[in-house]
Amino acid sequence: MPVSSAKTLLLSCRSFNRRQRTLMVVALTTVCLLALLCGGLLLGEEGLSTNLTNRNMPPSLSYPLGTDWLGRNMLARTVQGLSLSFAVGLAAASTSAFIALVLGLTAALGGKRLDAAITWLVDLFLAVPHLVLLILIAFIFGGGITGVITGVTLTHWPALTRLLRAEVLQLRSAEFVLVSRHLGRSRWWVATRHLLPHLKPQLLVGLILLFPHAILHEAAITFLGFGLSPHRPAIGVILSESMQYLSAGSWWLAFFPGLALLIMVRTFDVLGDNLRLLLDPHSAQE
Repeated sequence: MPVSSAKTLLLSCRSFNRRQRTLMVVALTTVCLLALLCGGLLLGEEGLSTNLTNRNMPPSLSYPLGTDWLGRNMLARTVQGLSLSFAVGLAAASTSAFIALVLGLTAALGGKRLDAAITWLVDLFLAVPHLVLLILIAFIFGGGITGVITGVTLTHWPALTRLLRAEVLQLRSAEFVLVSRHLGRSRWWVATRHLLPHLKPQLLVGLILLFPHAILHEAAITFLGFGLSPHRPAIGVILSESMQYLSAGSWWLAFFPGLALLIMVRTFDVLGDNLRLLLDPHSAQE
């Protein structure tokens, strides 16, 4: 019976079309985010307090994710770290998507010289190694939350800018756009009334796909020491500090925070891919 029930559940999941699977992923993502935010509010700062009598304890019923070398609850630190990564990633991805929208519209509607300049800037940013440029920008702005958000923002807009520019180039030759231009409408009016509504789906998908990249790069530069302050319970800080204790057998210090970060990133990656395929008329009903 258990085997047949599992097969029936698997076949029923496969029978869902793209729209139904996307709605399921959206619901799952919403539940995870609400659980994360509620957990961060309920745990508060009490779980981050030191308790040297309980240091380096493995996972147990009292401490599901164990404790670190200062006796701090790793469940509380992981939840707080994910909440911080979510806030930083959302701020950086939103700002980067806005820059991509402005530059994409400007490149497609601002004339040949402006288009050439923005295209050259996109190619320049894409040619430089991503992580190196991110570290340099974060270092210039002094690190911390400001440096990380600025670094991620200024390095994640080129690909989305190129996509939006190509979309605007196709839309500006549409009949309704040409009619508006012949009626004397300005470029700004055409961009806000005709082009922007058609760019909202691509912008939404681009924002969701930028989000996991922003979180991973924030954790990466924080792990290397160029990001958030070591006093903050960031996932990159937790992973960096746990490296010196892995040889002593404290595997839980890196395993659970890394797994939680991977699950969050993968969830938004799957959500973005499903939304992208859903907006494609050729694959929406698969």
